[in-house]
Amino acid sequence: MTEQPNAASVGLVRDGKILLIKRAFAPYQNLWTFPGGRLEPGETVEQCAIREIQEELSLTIRNPKLAMVQSLGRDEQFRLAVFTTTDFSGNFRPSDEIAAHMWADPGTLPALRTTARLDDVIRECFKILQQS
Repeated sequence: MTEQPNAASVGLVRDGKILLIKRAFAPYQNLWTFPGGRLEPGETVEQCAIREIQEELSLTIRNPKLAMVQSLGRDEQFRLAVFTTTDFSGNFRPSDEIAAHMWADPGTLPALRTTARLDDVIRECFKILQQS
Protein backbone atom coordinates (compact mmCIF):
# COMPACT_ATOMS: atom_id res chain seq x y z
CA MET A 1 0.00 0.00 0.00
CA THR A 2 1.27 3.46 -0.90
CA GLU A 3 1.68 5.85 2.00
CA GLN A 4 -0.78 8.71 2.26
CA PRO A 5 0.56 12.19 1.51
CA ASN A 6 1.88 14.08 4.54
CA ALA A 7 2.29 17.45 2.81
CA ALA A 8 0.60 19.50 0.09
CA SER A 9 1.54 22.25 -2.33
CA VAL A 10 -0.32 24.26 -4.95
CA GLY A 11 0.60 25.46 -8.41
CA LEU A 12 -1.32 28.71 -8.86
CA VAL A 13 -1.76 29.59 -12.54
CA ARG A 14 -2.65 33.00 -13.96
CA ASP A 15 -2.37 34.19 -17.56
CA GLY A 16 -0.27 31.19 -18.61
CA LYS A 17 2.25 31.73 -15.82
CA ILE A 18 2.72 29.79 -12.60
CA LEU A 19 3.55 31.21 -9.18
CA LEU A 20 6.93 30.16 -7.81
CA ILE A 21 8.23 31.04 -4.38
CA LYS A 22 11.76 30.94 -3.01
CA ARG A 23 11.79 29.30 0.41
CA ALA A 24 13.32 31.40 3.20
CA PHE A 25 13.87 28.44 5.56
CA ALA A 26 14.69 24.73 5.53
CA PRO A 27 13.67 22.41 4.09
CA TYR A 28 14.45 23.57 0.57
CA GLN A 29 15.83 26.95 1.66
CA ASN A 30 16.69 29.21 -1.32
CA LEU A 31 15.09 26.85 -3.85
CA TRP A 32 12.22 27.88 -6.11
CA THR A 33 9.11 25.78 -5.69
CA PHE A 34 5.35 25.95 -5.03
CA PRO A 35 3.88 27.26 -1.80
CA GLY A 36 2.78 24.53 0.58
CA GLY A 37 3.64 22.61 3.70
CA ARG A 38 3.00 19.72 6.03
CA LEU A 39 -0.34 18.27 7.08
CA GLU A 40 -1.61 19.07 10.53
CA PRO A 41 -3.37 16.36 12.58
CA GLY A 42 -6.92 15.69 11.41
CA GLU A 43 -6.83 17.60 8.14
CA THR A 44 -7.10 16.23 4.60
CA VAL A 45 -4.44 17.01 2.01
CA GLU A 46 -6.90 19.36 0.29
CA GLN A 47 -7.53 21.21 3.57
CA CYS A 48 -3.75 21.40 4.07
CA ALA A 49 -3.28 22.93 0.60
CA ILE A 50 -5.99 25.54 1.23
CA ARG A 51 -4.58 26.43 4.69
CA GLU A 52 -0.97 26.68 3.51
CA ILE A 53 -1.86 29.08 0.67
CA GLN A 54 -3.82 31.21 3.13
CA GLU A 55 -0.91 31.24 5.63
CA GLU A 56 1.91 31.78 3.12
CA LEU A 57 0.23 34.13 0.62
CA SER A 58 -3.00 35.45 2.22
CA LEU A 59 -4.89 34.01 -0.76
CA THR A 60 -8.05 31.91 -0.77
CA ILE A 61 -8.04 29.07 -3.28
CA ARG A 62 -11.07 27.24 -4.60
CA ASN A 63 -11.45 24.08 -6.66
CA PRO A 64 -7.92 22.73 -6.22
CA LYS A 65 -7.33 19.83 -8.61
CA LEU A 66 -4.91 17.06 -7.70
CA ALA A 67 -2.11 17.04 -10.27
CA MET A 68 0.15 14.36 -8.77
CA VAL A 69 1.67 12.87 -5.64
CA GLN A 70 5.45 12.80 -5.46
CA SER A 71 8.04 11.68 -2.93
CA LEU A 72 10.65 14.22 -1.87
CA GLY A 73 13.49 14.58 0.59
CA ARG A 74 16.03 12.25 2.09
CA ASP A 75 14.59 8.76 2.21
CA GLU A 76 11.49 10.28 0.57
CA GLN A 77 10.15 11.43 3.94
CA PHE A 78 7.70 13.80 2.25
CA ARG A 79 4.78 12.41 0.25
CA LEU A 80 3.63 15.61 -1.39
CA ALA A 81 0.16 16.00 -2.89
CA VAL A 82 0.48 18.67 -5.58
CA PHE A 83 -2.67 20.58 -6.46
CA THR A 84 -3.26 23.22 -9.11
CA THR A 85 -5.89 25.89 -9.64
CA THR A 86 -6.64 29.12 -11.47
CA ASP A 87 -9.41 29.91 -8.96
CA PHE A 88 -7.99 32.11 -6.19
CA SER A 89 -8.58 35.53 -4.69
CA GLY A 90 -7.37 37.90 -2.02
CA ASN A 91 -4.64 40.46 -1.47
CA PHE A 92 -1.32 38.76 -2.19
CA ARG A 93 0.87 39.14 0.93
CA PRO A 94 3.81 36.70 1.18
CA SER A 95 4.68 35.53 4.70
CA ASP A 96 8.20 35.57 6.15
CA GLU A 97 8.57 31.94 4.99
CA ILE A 98 8.94 33.29 1.45
CA ALA A 99 12.21 34.98 0.44
CA ALA A 100 10.98 35.92 -3.06
CA HIS A 101 8.23 35.13 -5.54
CA MET A 102 7.58 35.39 -9.26
CA TRP A 103 4.96 34.58 -11.86
CA ALA A 104 7.09 32.39 -14.10
CA ASP A 105 6.76 31.36 -17.67
CA PRO A 106 7.38 27.58 -17.60
CA GLY A 107 10.22 28.09 -20.10
CA THR A 108 12.27 30.09 -17.58
CA LEU A 109 12.76 27.12 -15.25
CA PRO A 110 16.16 25.97 -16.54
CA ALA A 111 17.70 29.20 -15.21
CA LEU A 112 16.40 28.63 -11.67
CA ARG A 113 17.49 26.43 -8.76
CA THR A 114 14.31 24.48 -8.04
CA THR A 115 13.10 21.53 -6.03
CA ALA A 116 13.46 18.14 -7.73
CA ARG A 117 11.57 17.61 -11.01
CA LEU A 118 9.66 20.90 -10.73
CA ASP A 119 9.54 21.17 -14.53
CA ASP A 120 7.67 17.82 -14.68
CA VAL A 121 5.31 18.94 -11.91
CA ILE A 122 4.52 22.20 -13.73
CA ARG A 123 3.84 20.33 -16.99
CA GLU A 124 1.41 18.08 -15.12
CA CYS A 125 -0.35 21.11 -13.57
CA PHE A 126 -0.93 22.71 -16.97
CA LYS A 127 -2.12 19.36 -18.38
CA ILE A 128 -4.67 18.95 -15.57
CA LEU A 129 -5.94 22.50 -16.01
CA GLN A 130 -6.36 22.02 -19.78
CA GLN A 131 -8.48 18.92 -19.17
CA SER A 132 -10.88 20.70 -16.83
